[in-house]
Amino acid sequence: MAKWNSELVAERFREAAETARKLPGIRSLGFFSSWPSIQRERWEGYTDPEERPFPATPEAIERMEETQQWILWLDESQRHLVWMRAEEQPWKDIARHYACDRSTAWRHWRKSVRQVAKNLNGRVPLAQG
Repeated sequence: MAKWNSELVAERFREAAETARKLPGIRSLGFFSSWPSIQRERWEGYTDPEERPFPATPEAIERMEETQQWILWLDESQRHLVWMRAEEQPWKDIARHYACDRSTAWRHWRKSVRQVAKNLNGRVPLAQG
């Protein structure tokens, strides 16, 4: 396998966040409504349909699960930082969240991603919980 670098790790986290968005939401089972279904008027059907992404592939879900294990190598603030960036939040918002400058937030993110790449290249065993 090729050696991991920070760009590959960052791309894998971004893909994991995208895959997580494609998964179906959590639904409560066992609840139902006894109300009759609402009969919509014809003109109500011309609204903009919700944008539904294509469902996640099984391979993407497996990669996401593997990537989520990598997060165990980071402390809690690093986890949030890496995931915020994986969700493509702007550096301005991330810096505001951490009450620091954008370049400082970027340096902390870069350090976290490098730490994961170093652990992957050294094959540090994942913590079993």
